[in-house]
Amino acid sequence: MKKTIKTNFSPTTKVFVTKNQTESFLTIGPSQNNNNQYWKWGNDNLFPYALTKLSRQSTTHRRILNDKADYISGKGFSFDTENPILADMIENVNGAGESMRKLLNKLAFDKALFGNAFLEIVTDESFSFLSLFHHDASKCRVAKDNKHIILHHNWMQYNPSTAKKLPLYPIFEKAADGTIRSIFHYKDYEPMFENYGVPAYIAGLNVSAIAYKTDKWNISRLDNSFQLSGIMILDAEVDNETDAHQIVTTAEKKFAGKPGQVMFMVKNSIEDENSKFIPISSSNEGDWKYLHDQATSDIVVAHSWFRSLSGLDYSSGFNSERILHEYEIALNTVIIAEQEELMEPIRNVIEKILHCDTSSLQIINRPPTKAKPLYMKVWEARKNDGMEYDPQDETQNLYLAQITKYAMRNID
Repeated sequence: MKKTIKTNFSPTTKVFVTKNQTESFLTIGPSQNNNNQYWKWGNDNLFPYALTKLSRQSTTHRRILNDKADYISGKGFSFDTENPILADMIENVNGAGESMRKLLNKLAFDKALFGNAFLEIVTDESFSFLSLFHHDASKCRVAKDNKHIILHHNWMQYNPSTAKKLPLYPIFEKAADGTIRSIFHYKDYEPMFENYGVPAYIAGLNVSAIAYKTDKWNISRLDNSFQLSGIMILDAEVDNETDAHQIVTTAEKKFAGKPGQVMFMVKNSIEDENSKFIPISSSNEGDWKYLHDQATSDIVVAHSWFRSLSGLDYSSGFNSERILHEYEIALNTVIIAEQEELMEPIRNVIEKILHCDTSSLQIINRPPTKAKPLYMKVWEARKNDGMEYDPQDETQNLYLAQITKYAMRNID
């Protein structure tokens, strides 16, 4: 039975608090069909596991994911220092001592990797406190009623009795410890997908795999001291075709995809022919390098990201001007949009539960290099860096060009 609690959120806003109970869709026991409880994430419900494994194998792919999460979570927060509630939330967003920046970084990483992220909201019936927790997206599934998220530690061996269920925000349910809890589901839009989001790099899954495989090929070549691959033809007799086939099959399994390895073949004796080794030249090395470089470029494009922001152009020299230009584009096309999407429900929850004004809460964004546009004023630069600033201060109204080495060049 649901119990409605009136709040001061707004005249039209209500929070529904329900007691924990076994829903009709929740089946218990190994003889039941567990798939009836939740919407599968991928054909086998293990799509997040595949994405996670890929992120640990492709170096470029992983670097972009890490960089995206770092840029989106920013360098901290600027806010009204006269607001102690807001200051406390930014410093300690939950009982585990996590800062809001750390929480935001986890959410940003999950959203970049999975196209989905999950934020748990914890309070009590009197709304005397607020805690926010991140949940690993690979452990979450949308329930069939589309009103709950089911959390389980291992979806390869799902057991309903060890699963946890949380209602989707703005519905709250009472927990055993007396708190009321809800969970917010972030998801990237994709046509034909309703229950889960799809990561932005979905079109680059294959090229991420190519980059991993070309890396693996080069590692194999290194392990084998760059020796030539080849075929060793053994001049011998075999009793039957089955024995010969077994020898060849075993050799092929060892040889396939491993440069510097030798495949053994057995043939019947022929007069004037002995056992011999036939080397296989590596004339296609250039093709492998081109394939790897093309895969890397395609990964960057699939992520809607920029090469210089992930250190992919350092081999041709460090170009700070290009980095700044690409950072400005990324800031206005990717970073700010993602920040707003992640922060909107957080601001909303803080305002509604703690009755705290969050209009001053802003993420501090800084470019990866220290340079700033010379047309920027000192107070604007200080604001951008999260420092105290005063637009009325005469000294802070100077342009950066007037106080840097560039100004000295014009002095006679």
